[in-house]
Amino acid sequence: MSDTPFAHFPKYIFFLLLAAVTLLVGYILRPFFFAIFWAVLLAAIFAPLNRRLCARFSSPNLCAGITLAAVLVVLILPVGLILFLLIGESLNLYNAVNAQSGSLINSLSGLLDTVGRHPLVARFELDHSFITDKSAEALKAAANFIVRNLSALTENTILFFIQLAVMLYSLFYFLRDGEHLVDVIVQHMPVDKGHLDTFISEFLVTSKATLKFTFVIGGIQGFLGGLVFFITGIESPLVWGVLMVGLSIVPAIGNAVIWAPAGVIMLLTGHIWQGLLILIFGFVVISSVDNLLRPILLGKDIQMHSLLIFLSTLGGLAVFGFSGFVLGPVVAAFFLAAWKLLPELYSGEAEK
Repeated sequence: MSDTPFAHFPKYIFFLLLAAVTLLVGYILRPFFFAIFWAVLLAAIFAPLNRRLCARFSSPNLCAGITLAAVLVVLILPVGLILFLLIGESLNLYNAVNAQSGSLINSLSGLLDTVGRHPLVARFELDHSFITDKSAEALKAAANFIVRNLSALTENTILFFIQLAVMLYSLFYFLRDGEHLVDVIVQHMPVDKGHLDTFISEFLVTSKATLKFTFVIGGIQGFLGGLVFFITGIESPLVWGVLMVGLSIVPAIGNAVIWAPAGVIMLLTGHIWQGLLILIFGFVVISSVDNLLRPILLGKDIQMHSLLIFLSTLGGLAVFGFSGFVLGPVVAAFFLAAWKLLPELYSGEAEK
């Protein structure tokens, strides 16, 4: 017999070595995971532009370079400018909170006393001192959060630029050699090509839809919210506008959690037309942006329940940080795709 007890031993050693080397490479590339992820994602988004350029020019390097320049002009430079302005406004907001914390607490106490005299509110017997103390703690926590994150950003400036350089460098090669790399991966992966194409399709569709929703719908809502805050004289409108962009990606919550309380507070503090403008503009204009543009931009791209989108987005943000708003839904899409392919795999095995 050719099958001896150790006939497959070299094969097992090879697979063990292959797994060890693969894990080691993954460990080496781990610091640049998010940079590579964003490079892959941007390459997929700007691939149509790169293909059009390749149809006109014969040099792949030139086409990839022009596309990379377009990415810089359209995305990275505007985001960098907004981030620079955001840091300045955040510092101003932090200084204002620290300088005016006492007056803010006094104003809140006076507001609670005024509201508490109303017959409807008086029935609830609110503990004004408890609310005031908790509000003071919330203000301090908000100020500390701003300073902590700004400190982390300034301390990791060199690391941030290294990550940016790695992303741009990787993006150039993904634009130039992306289709070839996908073909090589498909050829060497020990899975059916159709199944791998399904996962690649889910990654691209989910990522693009999430980014379209965030940067188009969220960007418009954040701009409108920041604009109405600027008109009504609320301090640091850019900070609140960026927060609205971030909250717009969270289903069922949205950025109403910012503009609705702001409008109510303005009304309670005697700024009637400002409060009415914020609430009316929020309900009529800002909220309608989501309802009007979501079907146009997303269509039926994401075949995922709203609850799963909500949980995967929040979970992704908690686990992966900023990139989690894309990675969370992508992982959820992979989960659904795997379960959809499971009956097909079992039926194929049964036919054999």
